[in-house]
Amino acid sequence: MGVITLSQFGSAKVPKSHGKRLRINHSWNPLGTGSNRSQVATSRTKLGDKWAEYQGRDNWEGLLDPLDNNLRDEILRYGEFVDATYRSFEFDTSLPDYATCRYSRFSMLAQCGLGESGYTVTRNLRATCGVQLPRWIHQARPNWAVTRSGWIGYVAVCNDKEEIARLGRRDVVIALRGTITCLEWLENFRVTLTCPHNHVGPKNDRAMVETGFLSMYTSRTATCPSLQDMVREEIARVLRSYGDEPVSVTLVGHSLGAALATLAAYDITTTFDHAPIVTVISFAGPRVGNRSFRSQLEKSGAKILRIVNSDDVVTKVPGFLIDNNDVADGEAIQVAGLPRWLQERVDYKHWVYADVGRELRFSSRESPHLSNRNFATNIATCHDLRTYLHLVNGFESSTCPLKAIAKSVLE
Repeated sequence: MGVITLSQFGSAKVPKSHGKRLRINHSWNPLGTGSNRSQVATSRTKLGDKWAEYQGRDNWEGLLDPLDNNLRDEILRYGEFVDATYRSFEFDTSLPDYATCRYSRFSMLAQCGLGESGYTVTRNLRATCGVQLPRWIHQARPNWAVTRSGWIGYVAVCNDKEEIARLGRRDVVIALRGTITCLEWLENFRVTLTCPHNHVGPKNDRAMVETGFLSMYTSRTATCPSLQDMVREEIARVLRSYGDEPVSVTLVGHSLGAALATLAAYDITTTFDHAPIVTVISFAGPRVGNRSFRSQLEKSGAKILRIVNSDDVVTKVPGFLIDNNDVADGEAIQVAGLPRWLQERVDYKHWVYADVGRELRFSSRESPHLSNRNFATNIATCHDLRTYLHLVNGFESSTCPLKAIAKSVLE
């Protein structure tokens, strides 16, 4: 059988290898393969006492429009960590190592061009799908099509003294990729809302999150712990090791990874007493929960920066979106743009979502390097991680959307 390419959500193309196989790529990538490292600016600016501001302590007030250059450099730096999850994933379905990390924990960052980042990978992370398929599907489908658990990212701790001094604290990165495997796609389509409190966060019958995302965060097998278990164990270890010094936890994810990062941030801030500042940098993230979940997330202290391309359809799903100005409990929910006859038939409890955190929004239509691409390509291009890095690199303000230097990310 020749090579068949199935497009998925993600970042740059996977290096080619020989042999006949089914290759599952994580995205169309009309931007080109690039080098082994995203070509974005790397800042050496010392953050010093202002580091907490850039981590969202004040909800990035005054830093987003116009976009502060130090914050831009930090977003791009964290974007490289999530880009490494795609570069490290084994996409070759003919291999027994499909859906694992292609590199050892000790060499992964170096293999992805981040060997001088000052960070050390301390744990690999896997996510398990909770979808139960009929037995006949397992018998009829190849093993790769029914793979339940897959490598989804890693935890890395900053151990370089100079980088710790520059950052103003010891930073812990949790980087999570987007959807790749077949069962992960099925989880994405489980879009009704469900209560998370039996697994994540305090008891609150009104707070609800997407069923599929919660399943991927909490599901486990007899041989593989849940993503939640692995995150909790590693954060507990880090706090025991470095709890006497300034520490930050930065969760960075793309697409599905952004949704899981949001759940993990809520889990960390509600599980650990005296948790450090916990920040989510969300690239192209879908909606995660309802307005009560948003309220609980804000109360927990987690800081969320959602980076959104207005032309990316994934940021507009799942479910219906409430009017964000209508936040008081007990008030009637108005679904933005929904006809009254349909409003009366929508089960609000299970279908109405709310965006979370602060938003950095731009449009790929503002980029001359993207706007002339055909529609079929644009659907995936608008969601691609490298598109997001390109737009962040070029964004100035809402009145000056894109500067000329943005081209450097695409070449």
